[in-house]
Amino acid sequence: MQKHLLTVASAAVISLGLAASAVYMLVTKEVVAAKPEQSSAVFGPDGKLQLPDPHVFRRWVFVGAPLTPNALNNGHANFPEYHHVYIEEKNVDAYLKTGSFPEGTVIVKELTRVLNPTFPDGSRTEPSGRGYFNGEYNGIDLTVKDSKRFAKTNGWGFFTFGHHPLPYAESAAEAPATECAFCHQAYVAKTDMTWVQFYPLLRDKDPK
Repeated sequence: MQKHLLTVASAAVISLGLAASAVYMLVTKEVVAAKPEQSSAVFGPDGKLQLPDPHVFRRWVFVGAPLTPNALNNGHANFPEYHHVYIEEKNVDAYLKTGSFPEGTVIVKELTRVLNPTFPDGSRTEPSGRGYFNGEYNGIDLTVKDSKRFAKTNGWGFFTFGHHPLPYAESAAEAPATECAFCHQAYVAKTDMTWVQFYPLLRDKDPK
């Protein structure tokens, strides 16, 4: 009789243990699922965005490099450099699936000047032919998606760490809406404030 009672008690303890484990796993799963995506954007106590590490973002997905050189814009292009654009793979994947970027997405635009132009149109000749080639680094611009922090500019904040040769500023305050956001709001609000038409990877989604 005593042995039987011990067996029953042991079974009850095991059942309770399994039930507790199941509850723990369920709660843990819900907590993990509710946890927001961690952003690569780092803000200081003063609210300024910290300069991103090039050794990190240059290993993200390279989505394209638009170019509007000075020589093709009467010597005064608004953006005379190549714009090397990088986005983390997880955020590229999300955009391709949903058509919008997740909260916390960081888009880095690293600038380089055109390499030593020799023709009036800003081009030069290299073994591959006449064209435009990357020159010196000349700045970093960056956008961050945070719908609460940047509610006034369609959920995106715009930052620049300088349009000049290295070194760049270590941190940057959000750029006034009149400098960057207004143009995105006017022309690309429907594509999550991003010029996806310039990047085949984002624009075409399925190349098949």
